[in-house]
Amino acid sequence: MSDPVIDHLLSRQDDILQDLNALLRMPSVSADPAFAQGMADARDFLSEKLTAIGMENVQLLDGGGQPAVYGDWLHAPGKPTLLVYGHYDVQPPDPLDQWVTPPFEPTVRDGKLYARGASDVKGSTIIAIEAVASLLAVEGRCPINIKFFLEGEEETGSPSLRSLIERYRDVLSADAVLSADGGRASREVPTINTGARGTNGLEFTLRTADGDLHSGRYGGAVRNALHEMAMLIASLHDSEGRVTVSGFDTDMEQPSARQRADTAAFPFDEAAFLQEVGATGAGDPAIAMRERITLRPCLDVNGMWGGYTGAGSKTIIPSEAHAKISIRVAAGQDPKRVADAVVAHLEAHCPEGVSLSFDRVGAGSPASTLAPDHPLVQAAETVLLRESGKQPIHVRLGASVPITSIFKEMMGMDTLMFGFNLPDEPVHAPNEFFRLESVPMGLRAWPQILRELAAFEPGAFRS
Repeated sequence: MSDPVIDHLLSRQDDILQDLNALLRMPSVSADPAFAQGMADARDFLSEKLTAIGMENVQLLDGGGQPAVYGDWLHAPGKPTLLVYGHYDVQPPDPLDQWVTPPFEPTVRDGKLYARGASDVKGSTIIAIEAVASLLAVEGRCPINIKFFLEGEEETGSPSLRSLIERYRDVLSADAVLSADGGRASREVPTINTGARGTNGLEFTLRTADGDLHSGRYGGAVRNALHEMAMLIASLHDSEGRVTVSGFDTDMEQPSARQRADTAAFPFDEAAFLQEVGATGAGDPAIAMRERITLRPCLDVNGMWGGYTGAGSKTIIPSEAHAKISIRVAAGQDPKRVADAVVAHLEAHCPEGVSLSFDRVGAGSPASTLAPDHPLVQAAETVLLRESGKQPIHVRLGASVPITSIFKEMMGMDTLMFGFNLPDEPVHAPNEFFRLESVPMGLRAWPQILRELAAFEPGAFRS
C-alpha cells in the first residue's frame, strides 16, 4: 500500500541531499575554536530549517559551551512526547593530506557521499528532520509531539550537557528520546541498539628532570621521560592485551543471558573485522571479540608525545612526556571510579624520582541499557521487520553516546538510537562517508517509527 508521506520523502531525495550537502560544507568542528564560524553557520542553518518545516519555539539553548538548536511541535494531545536528538558538530578533519577529496566539500564516489560529518551524524540528522517535515507537509500534523534537540558538543564528550539540562529542564522534558546518532551495526542484518558503553578519559604529564638534557653529557646517567612513559603505558596491559589495572572491571555487571545470546546471534567474522582495517587482534582470548567490543570495558592510549619531533635530529634526553587515555566502561561501572583506578595504577608504577601530574581526569558518563521490551524497542522492531522481512537482532554499541546515560540519570528518559550510518564509514578518520542507499532507508523508517510510537500511552515509556 502506498504511503503518501514516504512517497513525498522519496520524491524529494535530490532536494534533501542538496540540504545535506549545504550542511556538510559548514566546518562545524566543536573541538577547535578556529572553526567557530562553521559552528555558527551550522546553528543558523538548522534553526532556519526547523522554522521552515513548521517547528515552533525555535531557539538556541546555551549551557555555557556550544549552544544546542531546539524547536518543537506540541499539538498531539494525549500522545507521547519524543525528544529527537542529533548533533551538528563534527570531528576535526586532520590529517588533511589523507583525504582523497576536501573534507568539507561533499563528493559522491561509488554510491558514497564523502565529507566530514556525513556519517557522524549530519546524514541521519537531516533524515530525522525531513521525516517530521514531510508528516507536517502531507498530513498537516505529527502522530506524536516532537521536540528537536540538536547538540553542538557531542564530539567533545557533551561537557556542558548537564548544565544545559539544568537550565532548560522543562523545555527538554519528554517521555523518551529518539536519537539520529548511533547507527546500524550491519548492512545486511537489521539491528536495534539497546545500549552503549560509557566513557571517560584522562591526560597526564611525566617529568624526569628540570629541563631537556644533552644526550652526550647525560646519556646513560639519567632517566629519559619518553623511556619512562613507554614503560608506564606498557604496564597497563599484558602481552595479550588484557587490562592489568587492579579493580578495572570489579563493578561491571556480568552480561545477561539475553545479551550474550544477542551478541552471539550477530554475524561477526573476527578475521574479516581485523583484515578490513589492516589490524592485529588483541585482548582476552577467552572472551569472544564481539563481546569484548560491546559488553566489556577497555582502555586505550590515544596519544603519547614529548621530546623533539621536528626535522633532522636534536640529541636531547627529554625531561617531559605526555599521554592521553580513553576508557570505555561497561554496564554497572562508575566511570569516575574506573578512571581513579587507572590513576592509582600509574602512580603505583611510576619510578621513584619521576613525577606525574594529571592535567585532566574526567567525570565521564556511564553505560546505557534499554530493556528489550521497552516501547522504543517494540516500535523499532515492528518497523525494521516490516521493512526488511527479517527479525531484528538486539545489539550494544562499543562506542559511547553520552546523552543516553545523562538523559536517563538527570531526567529519567530512555533513548533509542535510530541512525542509519554503518560502522565501516570511517567517522573519526579521513575519508568519512555516508552510503547514499541509507538515505531512502532512513526516509522510509523514520515516519513509520513515529507512527508506531503514537500507539503507546505516554506513561509506558518510563521504567
